[in-house]
Amino acid sequence: MNNLNPKKKPLNKFIRLSGVGIQIGVTMYLAAYFGKKLDTYYGNEKKIITLILIVFGLIASLYSLLAQVKKIQDK
Repeated sequence: MNNLNPKKKPLNKFIRLSGVGIQIGVTMYLAAYFGKKLDTYYGNEKKIITLILIVFGLIASLYSLLAQVKKIQDK
């Protein structure tokens, strides 16, 4: 009867954060891709939109990482 409600093993903290590298990489790639598209569309030679989107993507990725780490530490 004890097998009806098996207790789940909590995931290792490192396993929970294993996808962070991919998440940051995809975010940075999408920011650069759409930044280049917008710079081309608006005719910006200095690629300022690309730079702004990359910085915004980096900040968003770091915020997400810190939120995940805080969530893990609170448990």
